[in-house]
Amino acid sequence: MTDMMTLTTHPSIAAIAPEVWDALGDGNPFTTHRFLSALEQSRSVGTGTGWQPLHLTLERDGQIVAAAPLYAKSHSQGEYIFDHAWAQAYVRAGGRYYPKLQCAVPFTPATGARLLARDDEARAGLLAGLMQVAERLDVSGAHVTFCTEHEADLGEAAGFLPRVTQQYHWLNRGYASYDDFLGALSSRKRKDLRKERARAQAFGGTIRHLTGDDLRPHHWDAFWEFYQDTGARKWGQPYLTRAFFDRIQDTMRDDILLVLAEVDGRPIAGALNFLGPDAIYGRYWGCVADHAFLHFELCYHQAIDHAIAHGLGRVEAGAQGDHKLARGYEPVPIHSLHWVRDPGFLRALENYLDQERDAMGAEIEALAEFTPFRKGDPSP
Repeated sequence: MTDMMTLTTHPSIAAIAPEVWDALGDGNPFTTHRFLSALEQSRSVGTGTGWQPLHLTLERDGQIVAAAPLYAKSHSQGEYIFDHAWAQAYVRAGGRYYPKLQCAVPFTPATGARLLARDDEARAGLLAGLMQVAERLDVSGAHVTFCTEHEADLGEAAGFLPRVTQQYHWLNRGYASYDDFLGALSSRKRKDLRKERARAQAFGGTIRHLTGDDLRPHHWDAFWEFYQDTGARKWGQPYLTRAFFDRIQDTMRDDILLVLAEVDGRPIAGALNFLGPDAIYGRYWGCVADHAFLHFELCYHQAIDHAIAHGLGRVEAGAQGDHKLARGYEPVPIHSLHWVRDPGFLRALENYLDQERDAMGAEIEALAEFTPFRKGDPSP
């Protein structure tokens, strides 16, 4: 790094002008200033949460040319690319794994740029800066999760270890309608999904798509009830506070698609999606009444409907879930970067990740055989 490049850490996203931060991004809703600010202002992150904001900026000639959402972590919760085993091994080896640095969007397993920058030189500066900050703060290391493949390549060149994991995404191959998509499936799978959707939509109510000014505070009251129930079952307690949903109502309602199932005007289930330039991101689901296949309808099929209608290239439906395969979602690689300060542990981690990448490649290839597409269809 030259003397003309200046690294700065910020304890709050509020220290950086929204127009400066957003000008560096790629339009992904989760790395916008308004999303990160909503997390902080609602106290979903910050003191007592284990996610302490420490956002990184890089200045060149007095102008911010790169930025990264960065947090000091005291645990590994809410990351979705798991390193719990590494933490245990680090402690057994006599080290202290926490705190660590996490360049990520909290509670959000969605791929997008993490090194927000005008050029690769600035991205390389951020990567070097992550190592410098880890050294200065005397933490175990730095991790960049759900980054782009290009960022993973840059990180590997900078000394980070690349990791490949896997998710299920629905990919739009120019479908004109949901029926057009079904036409790419085998006959049996096509019939199965038609039956599933018919059963789901026979729950005795209506399904509504709400975005922008159609969203009202009472919709969030209903969704908060859904979210609490799902969060309590999956994580022990919900990550997000009630105030977070009020913040995104104020600042992000044009970035949101809320799919609600209602009976006699009362919401009984819902799926929260965020909208990007070329993708719809499914994030949370919940319900107060059980109906056959309604989860699949609201979370997966309705998202596909929206993507086709609006010409979006893909649906990212969150972490895990082999059941997504049967509904046309395909296994895709997910990239992350990892660096620890201890040289011996770094070498051991490198050997592990080399083997894991080979195994993951084979797993993705095997899973692709179970997609519902007709054999010989141009799907992966």
